Amino acid sequence: MTGTEGMRFGGTGEWVRLTRLLRPLQRIRRRMLTAALAVMAGCGGVSSVGRGDGVSSPGGSNREASLATATRFVRSVDAFPVRDQNGRMYNPPFLGGFNVPRPQFADIDGDGDVDLFLQERPDELMFFENVGSPTRPEFVWRTDRYQDLPVGEWTRFVDFDRDGDLDLLSERRFSYVQYFRNDGTARDAAFTSVGDSVRDVAGEPIFADRQNIPTLNDIDCDGVWDLILGRLNGTLSRYELAEMTDDGVPVFRFLEDRFQDIEIVAQLGSLHGANAMAFADIDKDGDLDFFWGDFFERGVLFVENTGSCSEPNLRTEPLPFVVDGTIATSGYNVPVLQDVDSDGDLDLFIGVLGGAFNPNLTTIRNFHFYEQVDGEFLHRTDRFIYTLDVGSESIPVLADLDGDGDLDLLVANKLDPDDTQTSRLYHFENVGSARAPSFEQRDFIPLFTMYHYAPALGDLDGDGDLDMLVGTWNRGVALYLNQGTRAEPEFVLQDTTLVRLTRGSNSTPALTDVDGDGDLDLFIGESSGELNFYRNVGTAQAPSFDLVTDRFAGIDVGRRSFPTFADVDGDGDQDLLLGREEGGVLLYRREGSPTDVDPIFVLDSTFTLPLPRYSTPSLVDIDGDGDLDVFSGGLGGGLIFLEGR
Repeated sequence: MTGTEGMRFGGTGEWVRLTRLLRPLQRIRRRMLTAALAVMAGCGGVSSVGRGDGVSSPGGSNREASLATATRFVRSVDAFPVRDQNGRMYNPPFLGGFNVPRPQFADIDGDGDVDLFLQERPDELMFFENVGSPTRPEFVWRTDRYQDLPVGEWTRFVDFDRDGDLDLLSERRFSYVQYFRNDGTARDAAFTSVGDSVRDVAGEPIFADRQNIPTLNDIDCDGVWDLILGRLNGTLSRYELAEMTDDGVPVFRFLEDRFQDIEIVAQLGSLHGANAMAFADIDKDGDLDFFWGDFFERGVLFVENTGSCSEPNLRTEPLPFVVDGTIATSGYNVPVLQDVDSDGDLDLFIGVLGGAFNPNLTTIRNFHFYEQVDGEFLHRTDRFIYTLDVGSESIPVLADLDGDGDLDLLVANKLDPDDTQTSRLYHFENVGSARAPSFEQRDFIPLFTMYHYAPALGDLDGDGDLDMLVGTWNRGVALYLNQGTRAEPEFVLQDTTLVRLTRGSNSTPALTDVDGDGDLDLFIGESSGELNFYRNVGTAQAPSFDLVTDRFAGIDVGRRSFPTFADVDGDGDQDLLLGREEGGVLLYRREGSPTDVDPIFVLDSTFTLPLPRYSTPSLVDIDGDGDLDVFSGGLGGGLIFLEGR
C-alpha cells in the first residue's frame, strides 16, 4: 500500500499482491518532490512547526516533509523493508499503528475509484490515494493530515450543494458540527471552513455528541439530504437540509428525536452508549437498511428496511449482522459499507474503536474487511492496512544485538493483546547491512511478567556485549545481564528492582556516560513528567547507581517523560531529548565539557519533531550516511521514522 509496494484486490479475494514496480509517473513525481524539498531546505523556505504529529501538504508523496528544523528530518513510511515472523512485508511499516481507526471511502480526486480516509487521532485525517482502478484498488499513504483540516473526532464527505464535488462535515470542538465547503473541483479538492457551526432554521447550532459518528443520506429519496445523529440513549435524531445560504453553508430543519422509533439496546440487556452508524442498501431492494455499532455491542446490529425508498420502515427488531463467523470485537465498531471492488455488491469494513469488552485486546487487529461474494460476507483480514503495530504505547530501541556491524531493532509495548497480563518485547533482526537496513521479526525476547516494558541497552559489566535495563509500570527498573555472547545474546534476569522510583510509575531508563568517567550513568523518565538522575558510583564492570536528584535540572515535560541521548549538534557531547505524553520532543542541548561532573542542559525552544502522543524517540544513524535518523513509538503502537538529511 505504498508507492513502491502496494496491495490490490486479487482473484482470490485477498489483499495480498505486492506491487514491486513503480509506475513511471509515480517515480517522476517522487523525484520532482525530492528536488523541490532540497531547494526549499537550501533556501530556508520551510518553517518549523510546534505540533506533535505528522504534517504534510495534501496529496504529498510517501516521503512526507516533517517541516521540522528546515526539513532536516523527512518523514518516510517505507524507508526500508520490514517483515513479520512469517516473512510477510509490512506495507508500509512506519505509519505509527492504529488503535481506533475510523475509515471512510470517497472518490476525492474524481478519477472514478474510491480513495480511503482513516482517522486515528483528533484533528488528523489520514489519506490513502487509490492508485489502482475501480476493480483492482491499491491504496497508497499520502499524508496523516489531509489539507491540514481541523476535523475533530469524525468526518463525513458528501456533495451538499450538488455541484459535482465533495464537501465535508466534521466534529467541531465541544460536539458541534463544522462545515467545509469544497471551493475546488471534483478532481482537485480545496476545502474552506465556513461559519462557526452548522445551524438549524432557528439559528441554533446543531449538537452532535462527539463520541458518536453521525451519517448523511437521503433516507426518504426526496432528493434532500438527511442528517442522522445517534444519541447515547440509543435513539436517532433526524434533521433535513432546509437550504444552502448565500455562502454555501447548509441549514437544517429539525424533524424528530426518535426517528422510526429506533431504540438500540445492546445484547447485554438495556445498555447503550457511544455509537457509529451507516445506511446502505445491502439487500438491493432499492431502500436503505440500517447498521449500528455500539459501545456495548461486540458486533454490528442490523435493521432491515421493510418499507420502500420513499417510505422507509425501520421498525423491526435490531439483530446481529450475519457474516462469515460472528463479529466479536472489543466493541464500539464503525461499520462502513462500500463496493470497493466495483463488482456490484457492497463489501463491509469495520473499524474497532474499543468498547465495553477490553479494548486492550484489539489494539492491533482492528480494521476488518469482509468481502461480499455471492451474497455472503467472507472475512479477508483484520488488518486491512498492514503496518507494523505491536499494540499500544510502543518503544523502539536500536542496537547491534548480534555483533554483525548493523543495528537491530527491539520494540516494546504497553501490554500484549494476546496476553493482557504482561508486555512483550519484539525482536527484529537487521538482515540487510549498515547502509541498507532490512528487518525481519524473530522470536520475542522473554522477560518477566509486567506492564510497560521500557528497555535500555548498554554494556553494564564491561565484558563487551550488551546488557539490558528494563523499566516497568510500577516495579522500577529491572536488570538483565547478557550471559550469552556478543553474537548470540542471552538476557538473564539479575534483579527485578535494581532501581525503584522515589515516586510515580512508568519508569523509562536511559544509559549514558554523562560525566565522562568511563562508566554508564542512569537517567529515568516517569509518569510525572520529571527526570531522575542516578550517578554510577561503581565502575564500568560493577555499576552502582546512587540517586542524585529526582527532579533533574527542574525539567518537567508535563506527563510521561521519556529520555534519550544523542549528539544532535555534532559538538562531541550527548544532548538530552525527551519524549512525552503530549507528543513531539523537547531538546536540551548540553553546554560545557563532556567531563563536567555537574552537566548543564539548556532547552532549545526552536527545535521540534512531528512525533505522536506518548512519543519515545530514538536517534541513530540507521543508514550509515553520517547523520542521525529518528525512530519513535507512540500511543498507536507502531513506529514513526524520520530520515535525517
